[in-house]
Amino acid sequence: MPMLKQPSQKYAAFKPIPLPDRTWPNQTITKPPVWLATDLRDGNQALIEPMDVERKKKMFALNVRVGVKEIEVGFPSASQTDFDFVRHLIEDKQIPDDVWIQVLAPSRGEFIERTFEALKGAKRAIFHLYHAVAPVMRNVVFGLSQDQIVNELTIPHVRQVRDLMKKYPETEWRFEFSPEMFSNTELEFSKRVVDTVIDVYGATPQNKVIINLPTTVENATPNCFADQIEWMHRNVAKRDCIVMSVHPHNDRGTGTAAAELAMMAGADRVEGCLFGNGERTGNVDLVNLALNMYSQGVHPNLDFSDIDEIKKTVEYCNQIPVHPRHPYAGDLVYTSFSGSHQDAIKKAFAARDANKTQFWDMPYLPIDPMDVGRSYEAVIRVNSQSGKGGISYLLQSEYGVDLPRRMQIEFSQVVQQVMDTTGKEMTADDIWNIFDAEYISKGAPYKYIAHKLAEDSSKPEAVEVQAEVVIDGDTHKAKGLGNGPIDAFVAAIASELHAPVKVMDYHEHAIGQGANATAITYIEMRVGDGPSLHGVGMDSNIVTASFKAILSGLNRDAARVKAPAAATSK
Repeated sequence: MPMLKQPSQKYAAFKPIPLPDRTWPNQTITKPPVWLATDLRDGNQALIEPMDVERKKKMFALNVRVGVKEIEVGFPSASQTDFDFVRHLIEDKQIPDDVWIQVLAPSRGEFIERTFEALKGAKRAIFHLYHAVAPVMRNVVFGLSQDQIVNELTIPHVRQVRDLMKKYPETEWRFEFSPEMFSNTELEFSKRVVDTVIDVYGATPQNKVIINLPTTVENATPNCFADQIEWMHRNVAKRDCIVMSVHPHNDRGTGTAAAELAMMAGADRVEGCLFGNGERTGNVDLVNLALNMYSQGVHPNLDFSDIDEIKKTVEYCNQIPVHPRHPYAGDLVYTSFSGSHQDAIKKAFAARDANKTQFWDMPYLPIDPMDVGRSYEAVIRVNSQSGKGGISYLLQSEYGVDLPRRMQIEFSQVVQQVMDTTGKEMTADDIWNIFDAEYISKGAPYKYIAHKLAEDSSKPEAVEVQAEVVIDGDTHKAKGLGNGPIDAFVAAIASELHAPVKVMDYHEHAIGQGANATAITYIEMRVGDGPSLHGVGMDSNIVTASFKAILSGLNRDAARVKAPAAATSK
C-alpha cells in the first residue's frame, strides 16, 4: 500500500499544550538527574532472546560499575526467571549498600503480593507500581471511566502497597508510581491520579514518592513533552512531596531531546537504558544523555571512561550490536574519512599543544576521545586510494580477509607508516604483504608448536589445554584450564609471562570453501596495562588459528615494547 497523500486523514496531529508562559526554553542543565537504569526490566523484555542469569549478572554489575544508584532489576510477578533473579541478588548479597533495586508491578492485588515476596530481605528497594491512564486504554482496553480508574485501580492498590511495606520493616522502602501512557493523557486527569497517589500513600517532603511520567509511546515533539512536564511541575498539589521522574522512549528518534528538555522543565530523575535498548525503537539512551552533559561541562556522576569495555559488555548481554555511528561510543565516531577534516583536526591538535589550551575546542570532535578511553583515530592521515576503507576493501576483495571495524583502524595506521616511508601508492599485493608481515609471519619471540585439548563439561572450567610454545627460542610446555579453548590457552601461557593477557573481542571467518578452506581469527587483546591491539591467526583448524592469533598479539606487543627501548639506546 502506498503512503497516503493526505496523512492527516488518518493521523491526528498532537495538540499543543496551552502554556504561553513556559520557562523551560530559558533553562540550562547544570546538574545531573537521578539515574535509573532499566536495562534489566524494560530493556530485557524487549530482547528477542531475553538475558539468561549469567548475562543478567553481568548487566547488573555493569550498572553498578558505571555508577547507577537505582537499578530496575525485573518484573518478578510476571516471570519466574525475574523472580528468581531478584531473590539471587538479595540472598547472595550482590547489592551494594548504596544501591537501590527497583521492581515493577501492575495494579493487581495478587501481583503486588508476589512482588513483595520477591523483595523479602532486601536492604533497600523501590516498589514501582503502574497502571495506564490514557483515553484509549480507559475506553477500549479497560472499559472504565476516569472515576473508576481512580477508585478501582489507583486508590486500593496504592493503599495495598503502603500497607504491605509496613509488614517488611527490615527493608528501607521507597515508592514509585507511573501513570502509563502519561504523554497521551489529559493533563488534568494525570494530575488527579498523581495527587491521589500522593495523598493515599501519605507522601511528605521527608518521604517522597517518585512520580514517573513516561512517554510510553513517543508520538509528540520534545517541546510538547517539556510543556507537559512543566505543567505538572507547576500544578501537582504537593510538588515538594515528589521526585518527578521521566521515562522517555524513542519512537520518533527524539528520546534524548525529550529527556533533556524535560530536565529543563523540572524533571529530577531519568529512567533509561545503556545505549538505548528497549521496546520498539528503544528507551532513552543513558550514555548519550550523560555524555551530552559531560560535553557541556557538567559531570553526569556516571563513569564512561572505558567506553569500549562497557559497549562490549552491553552487546554481550543484549546480543545486539551498538551502531558504529552511535554518539560517543560507535566504532566510527572519532574517525574522519575526509582529507579536509583530517587536516583541520591535525592543525587544531598542533595549536592546542602549542598554546596549552585548557578548554576543548576541536573541529569535528565534540569531546576528547581520551576521556572515554578511545584514541585519536580521527587524525590518522589516509591516502585517498589506500585509506581505511580502501585498505579493507582490497584485502577482502582480493584475499578474502574481512577485518573487524576496530582492526581496520589499527591496520590503517600500520599501512600509513609504510606509506610515509616509501611514499608510493599501495597495491592489493603491497597491502597483503604488510598485513602478513605485521600479523601472520612474525614468529618471535612467541611461536606456536602444538597443543592438546581435554574437556570435562561437569566442571566450571571445562577445558584443559596442554600447549607447546616457543618463547625467546626456548620450547615451553604448559597446562591451562578455562571455560573454553581460548581462555584455557591464555591461562596456559600466563605463567610464562610477566603481565596478564585479557581477550577483549573475537572474530573469525573462513577463507575459501570446502576442504581447502582456511580459518582466520582476529583477537583484540590487552597485555598488562598496555593498549589494546589485535593478533591474527590462520590455520585449517579454527582452535589452532585462535591460539596463533593470541601469539600474534603477543609478538606485536613485544615489538611495541622493544621499539621505544631501541630508540632510547641510540
